[in-house]
Formats: sequence, C-alpha cells, structure tokens
Amino acid sequence: MIIGIGYDDPILVGMIALGLMFGMAILGMRVAFAAALAGFLGLVELIGWWSGATTVGTIPIAKTSIYALSVLPPFILIGFLAFHAGMTQKLFDAARKWIGWVPGGLAVATVFATAGFAAVSGASTATAAVFSRVAIPEMLAYKYDKRLAAGVVAAAGTLATLIPPSAILVIYAIIVEESVGALLLAGFLPGIFSALLYAAIIIFWAKIRPGIGPAVGGYTWGQRFASIPGILPVFAVVLIIMTAIYDGWATPTEAGALGAFVVLVMALIRGMRFAKLKEALMETARLTVMIFTLIWGIYIFVTFLNYSGVPQAFSEWIVDLDADPYLILFAILIGYTILGMFMDAIGMLLVTLPIFYPAVMALNGGEYATAETSPFGMTQTEASIWFGIIAVKMVEVCLITPPIGLNCFVVNGVQPSIPLSDVFRGVALFFVADVLTIAALVMFPQIITWLPAMMRGG
Repeated sequence: MIIGIGYDDPILVGMIALGLMFGMAILGMRVAFAAALAGFLGLVELIGWWSGATTVGTIPIAKTSIYALSVLPPFILIGFLAFHAGMTQKLFDAARKWIGWVPGGLAVATVFATAGFAAVSGASTATAAVFSRVAIPEMLAYKYDKRLAAGVVAAAGTLATLIPPSAILVIYAIIVEESVGALLLAGFLPGIFSALLYAAIIIFWAKIRPGIGPAVGGYTWGQRFASIPGILPVFAVVLIIMTAIYDGWATPTEAGALGAFVVLVMALIRGMRFAKLKEALMETARLTVMIFTLIWGIYIFVTFLNYSGVPQAFSEWIVDLDADPYLILFAILIGYTILGMFMDAIGMLLVTLPIFYPAVMALNGGEYATAETSPFGMTQTEASIWFGIIAVKMVEVCLITPPIGLNCFVVNGVQPSIPLSDVFRGVALFFVADVLTIAALVMFPQIITWLPAMMRGG
C-alpha cells in the first residue's frame, strides 16, 4: 500500500490523491507531473504495482494517438507564423486608425486587434506577450495611464481561449468527447461578446476619467482604407476555418492545416526569412509538447479517478442535494475562481473536468435530458457545449486574477517598467466585465448554443 488507506475504500483513496495533487501543484510542481505522480500512486494503491505501472505505461500512446489531438499543432502554428510575419503590428495599426478617435481609443483598438490575433493564435499568453510589445509602448507614448495600458493587454489576451481556434476548447472537447467543431463554433459569439463588453468598459472609463486614455485622431479616410490590405490575411484565415467547420467540407484539423498554409504563403510573400520561419516552427513544437505532456499527466490521473469512483460519487451527491441547480452551478464557478488563484489555466481545466463535468451533466437531467425536462432547458449535448464555454471563460478569468494571473506576469515580464501591482490594478475593471459576461452566458445560453445548432441544421 502506497497511500496507506487500503483497498476497501477507493473513494477515500481518491480524495487523498486529489489533495496530494493539489498540494504538489500549489507548492510549485508542474501540474502535469503532480497529476501523473498522484494518479500513479493512486493506481498502485487500488490495483497493485504491476497493474498500476502497466496502466500508466500504456496511457501516453493510447490516449494521445487519437486523431482529434492532431488539430492542436496547426492551430498553434498559425499564431506563431502570423506573429513572426508581422501581421500583429498591421492589425493594431488598422484598429488604431479606425477606432482611435473614441475615448480610450488606443485601448479599444488593442481589444479588437487582440481579438483579431486571437482568431489566428489560440494561445492567451502568446497573445498577451505579443501585444505587450506592440500596443503598450504606443499607449504610453500617448500618455495613457499605465494601469489601463497594461490591464487591457492582459485582459484582452484572454480572448484567445474563446475565439476559435482555441487550444483550450480543443482540449475540453477531447477530454469530454464532444465535437471539436461544435465547441470552436460555440466560442465565437461569446468571444465577440466579451470583446465588445471590454470596449464598452474602456469607453465608459475614459469618459468619466478623460486623462487616463485620450482619443487619437488625425487619420484620413485614405489612410484608414490603406490599412485594410494588411489585415486581409487574418480575415482570410478566420473565414477559411469558420466556413470549413460550419459547412462541414473539412474537419477542424484540415481547416487548421489549410489556415496554416495560407498564413505561411502570405508570410513568405511578405518576405519572411528562414530564421523567422525556423523560430515559429520551434515555438510551435515547444508549446505542442508542453500541452501533450499536460494531457498525458492528466489522463493518468483521470484513469485513477475512474477506478476510485470519485466522479460518480460526486455526481450522485450533487443530484441528491435539495438545492437549486443554478446555485450548485454558482458554487462550481466559485470553485474554479479559487483554484485559479493557484493553478495554470490548462492544468486547472484538465484537473477539474473529470469531477465537475459529470456532475453538471447529471444536474442537467442525465443521458436522456431534453429541453423540456432539463432544469437548464437544454439537451445533454447543448449542456455539454454550454458548460464547456462557461468553464473556459472561467479559465480566462483566472488568467488575470492574483496571485497566479499568468497573463499579468507575462505583461510585467515584457514591460518590467510597469509594476506587477499596477498590472493587477489595471485588470480589475475587466474582471468585472468577465463576471458580467459569465452571468449573461448562464442566463442566455443561446449565445453559446446558437451557432452549433445552426451547424447541425437545428
């Protein structure tokens, strides 16, 4: 016996292993390794040394050699190619010329440029790092409040987790065995909604405190229209990916590969050198390996949890509670908020899904739920997609909340002249916007489910 509980109480073994994993993660161990170690020890405790080691040994090839995971590398490559080809700067320049005249115009331009880059990136930290270099110096040059400049980049960077192609949405789809295409489409409208709410918050803030973000004008209509060709490759990639998935003439992997090819061709036409291409490929490889390592570790832990029966027991406990389903959902979202203070985004999502997802599905009415019988007014498929977007949005929130707030650390790392405390102060208002967005997604699930329903012909 490794944990020392005994074989007669697997649920207790599962709970102790959960605590062990969270403890190791909070103390600084990488989530992938903390999950793998806790899962391995738990499997050895429940099924013995030989069976546990054999099970763990087969997971990397058995769980990651599936076709659905092949969508990740091309989506990641699109973002790095776009960055190294200089498309990021062109997005910001165009947004500044078209939107800069509104109160807080450069900050608003940053939101929409970031949303555009998110549509070809899919990685929040990469998006935050890119616009920390591109947008913050520009805003500071126009005497923007440094907290607003840093906060808008950190917060807007989180849009990459919702707007397709999103690596986290793909991971969610794989873990819960949901349609990748449906999840990617479902994230589009909530992502746009978040961007619009961010922009409205900035304009309101700049109007009541004019000094924090002056409008930037002086651009002619000729200059505005001249900026459009520079952003066409980004819109072309978005159109290709969304149309291919929506119309069904390509799988998400094929759409991602086609999008990567289009960006590569555009980058070569614009004069991308081999050194930049090599750097984009290496960064893609590094991020892909990191994500796959996370998936390996989490799958080991998920396998152990299935042996322990913790997810099933938690689901039954949730269903047996005499409480409003929305109150239980609220408690789950609070749990995400707390965990986000100590864990990174992808790791937190992967760790919580094996427990929270079955509970929410049971709460929705189980396998045979219909819109009429479900407390949430949704079928099981709709509920699965709805909860996925809400959970990923919660992950967004955790990217800007202390003490982890990874995007805030990225901004501070790129712009060390802005203290980390100022970055966290700058994202406070955007945190309020995220809370309002989550409330809207809970109350109006059609924002999430409409596009996937259209894809299915419903």
